[in-house]
Amino acid sequence: MTTPLESSSAAAPEGAADTADLSTVLVPLLKAVTYRADDAAHWHALLQLQGRVRDHVAVLGLELMLDESEGYAFLRSRAETDDDAPAASKRPRLVARRPLSFAVSLLLALLRKKLAEFDAGGGDTRLILSRDQVVEMLRVFLPEGSNETRLIDQVDTHLNRIGELGFVRRLRGQEQMIEVQRILKAFVDAQWLGDFDARLAAYRAQLAGPRDEE
Repeated sequence: MTTPLESSSAAAPEGAADTADLSTVLVPLLKAVTYRADDAAHWHALLQLQGRVRDHVAVLGLELMLDESEGYAFLRSRAETDDDAPAASKRPRLVARRPLSFAVSLLLALLRKKLAEFDAGGGDTRLILSRDQVVEMLRVFLPEGSNETRLIDQVDTHLNRIGELGFVRRLRGQEQMIEVQRILKAFVDAQWLGDFDARLAAYRAQLAGPRDEE
């Protein structure tokens, strides 16, 4: 099988062009999530070259996650085949794992549930929320009388963190409005949502527990 870097001398000019095209697809993927809505031409190139992209990133211990219907693609580390293998024998991770705080995890879960409800409604394809709506989503998990200004500041901090991870995007010129990115569905799946009510009960207990002990 010919790798992305291999080409015969007879086809050198074409091979060189292909390598350049592959680079223009790969480099953005290595930096962040690729969205169809952001650049239709780039998305089309990715679809055309996705087989070669998969082969190329596999060498780096990565796999391409591409959802044509939702219009997003990203790279993630391939799962280790043997979790008990010695650490020295495992591949180094090119894409680092990013631990999330409890509050950020909770907000991601709430946004994922909101996205599922939105999709069930069969309306627009873009879920747009105001910061005030996000505040209200979190308020039910906080003690009554929580400081409003502090809560808004915390929500802004959490939204900035989630935005860095690519799960939400602030609307240009409307900083208090966000769009929930559909890639969130790839990280919080339907099976996880099936246990959501039980998870929310656990979240409430965790939030209320320390105060009950005081």
